[in-house]
Amino acid sequence: MAEMRLQKFLARAGVASRRHAEELIAAGRVTVNGARVTEMGVKVDPAADVVAVDGAPVALPEENATFLLHKPAGYVTTMSDPQGRPTVAALMADELLAHPGLFPVGRLDTDTTGLLLFTDDGQLGHGLLHPRRHVEKTYLALVEGVPDAGDVRRLREGVLLDDGPTLPAGVRVLEGADACRAAQLIGEGAGASGYRQRHGGKRGRDALAARGSYVEVRLREGRNRQVRRMLEAVGHPVIALHREAFGPLVLGDLPRGASRPLAEEEVARLKELAS
Repeated sequence: MAEMRLQKFLARAGVASRRHAEELIAAGRVTVNGARVTEMGVKVDPAADVVAVDGAPVALPEENATFLLHKPAGYVTTMSDPQGRPTVAALMADELLAHPGLFPVGRLDTDTTGLLLFTDDGQLGHGLLHPRRHVEKTYLALVEGVPDAGDVRRLREGVLLDDGPTLPAGVRVLEGADACRAAQLIGEGAGASGYRQRHGGKRGRDALAARGSYVEVRLREGRNRQVRRMLEAVGHPVIALHREAFGPLVLGDLPRGASRPLAEEEVARLKELAS
C-alpha cells in the first residue's frame, strides 16, 4: 500500500477528521513505530508502520462502512451521554460491534427525527460537513400557523440570525398530497401530537392555522438548530422536525430506529460531494 500523510491515515482509520487528527499530532498523542510525532507532513506505510493514539494501536479498516439511520425522537446524537439519556449509539449497537469506528456525521436535535449518517471514514464525514461543500439537506417541519408569501420570500432570500444571515434556502409551504405525505413522515414526533390535541375542533383555514402547517426547507449549510431558528425568526416556531434527505440519500420506507448499509454507488456519490 502506498504511503500517506499521518493525518490522512488517522482520518481514514476513523479516529478523527483531518483537522482533529492534526490537533492530536500537535498535542503529542500520536506515535509511529513507538516514536512520538508532533510535526505535520510525516508519512506512514499502513502495511508496515505501527501507528498509535494515546498508546492504542490504530489500523485502517479493510473496507470503510457507511450506514443510514432513521433516527426517532428522544435520542441524543452522541456516542455516549453522561446524563444517561438514550443515544443514537444504542440504535447502532450491532453495527458498532462489526465496525467500532463508526460515528455520526453531524447531528440531529434530540426531538428531531429522520436521516442520520454513520461512517468510519473520517475523511468522508469531514468532507460532507465542510462549509465549502454546501451539501443540501432537506427537512420537513410542522410549524405553528401558515407562513405567507412574505415569510417564504424572507426564508428563501436569507434571514438574519444571532450568528449572521443565512444563505438562500429552498422553502415551500406544503399542500394537498405533499402535506399528507409530510404528516405521515413526521407522524407523532415529539411535540406534534400534543399540539394537535390542544388545537382540535376548529374548521377551515382557522383550523389549519391553529394546528399548524407543513413546510419543506432545503439548506446548504448546517448551523446549530438552524431550521428551527429560521422559522421562529419569521413567526412560525417549529412543533416537530424531520430530516428527509441528505444530499442524494433519502430515507424511503426505512422504519424508525432501523438502519441500512449504503450501496457502493451511494457511497461513491457521497464521496463526489465531499471531495
